[in-house]
Amino acid sequence: MTRRDPFEEMERLFERMNREFERIGGDLEAGFGDLESGLGREISIDVAEDESTVTVTADLPGYDRDDIDVTVSDRTLTIAAERDESVEHSVDEEDALEYHRRERRRRSVSRRVRLPSDVDETAAEAAYFNGVLTVELPKTDVDADGHRIDVE
Repeated sequence: MTRRDPFEEMERLFERMNREFERIGGDLEAGFGDLESGLGREISIDVAEDESTVTVTADLPGYDRDDIDVTVSDRTLTIAAERDESVEHSVDEEDALEYHRRERRRRSVSRRVRLPSDVDETAAEAAYFNGVLTVELPKTDVDADGHRIDVE
């Protein structure tokens, strides 16, 4: 018999609600940000701008650079990351391995944010260091086709 985890179900519900709010142009975090962040599925971000650049900084601890996908289109930046998580507790007796508990799951997070200005999507740069993703987007006129940003 499989036990259902009510917290996992709540996380999935918040993810679905957030995607729906983002689809219609809203932002669920405005009302539920603290609760959703507490569930561990949210990407915390800062968005700043100066005269020439919009900078987005995102916390993505525990991910590898290759796990992260960053895209920008129509003044919307999308950050997605996915990795395999595994937690194993075991007993090893004379090379006979007996698992007492073994859990494996895939963890994925994503966040879409509306940018405060039009940006040059082809000149955008992203860097990932010590669990922090920094995306710099030079301001310019809008590009309707969208563009993928490589993470360094």
